[in-house]
Amino acid sequence: MAACTVAVRQAANLARLSTPKSTSTAQAASLVHRRGLAGGGDHHGPPKVNFWQDPLSPSKWKEEHFVIVSLTGWGLLIYGGYKFFTKGKKEDKQEEKVGEPSK
Repeated sequence: MAACTVAVRQAANLARLSTPKSTSTAQAASLVHRRGLAGGGDHHGPPKVNFWQDPLSPSKWKEEHFVIVSLTGWGLLIYGGYKFFTKGKKEDKQEEKVGEPSK
């Protein structure tokens, strides 16, 4: 499988190198902006902070911190509800010990 992949990549590279390119195509390709989502540009709005620095203002949190806290909260809510509603439903199976007569 790996040898087949390597052979396909080599063939693609060879085909790419062997095709003649016109100068206008080469110039146009060199002018293509390739870092559109690289960040580092102007930021809009208030600066985002870590959730532990301002725990009472979710609108100021970083997006990834908001997602982590939200998913954790939902998980705790679902788990707590599950434990609350299933804690009284124990099966009444009595285990018989070996060597003791059953009642």
